[in-house]
Amino acid sequence: MSKIDPYLFLNGRADEAIAFYQDALGAEVAMRMTFGESPSPSPMPLPPGWDKKVMHAALKVGDTHLMLSDADSSDAAQFKGFRLSLNCDDEASARRAFDKLAAGGSVQMPLTQTFWSPLFGMLTDKFGVGWMVGLAA
Repeated sequence: MSKIDPYLFLNGRADEAIAFYQDALGAEVAMRMTFGESPSPSPMPLPPGWDKKVMHAALKVGDTHLMLSDADSSDAAQFKGFRLSLNCDDEASARRAFDKLAAGGSVQMPLTQTFWSPLFGMLTDKFGVGWMVGLAA
């Protein structure tokens, strides 16, 4: 069976995001490679100082992976038209993840009971990534 793993391009903030998601989600670093560690020749020309930036990382979150890269772009990351959905096992873990993900970001819908979930909320984290956090009904 195939699966979908989201891949975030964070414009030079990948290491910050790795630490943030480790704290907020309990994510484990499954793999991390810098541009400087990649085999030669580099797949693309690198700006000065990018040898220490993250070319690819995979964070294990439950039975899924959240992949990310620094990505060489002068534009700020814009994550539009989607949200990542985090389905938690219990209320305490949902509240903890929601509060940690919301730190430095913005809450669009506080955690509350809905007709489809005993607890559900939406936020955008400090990297601009939209999240839906909830419990299974």
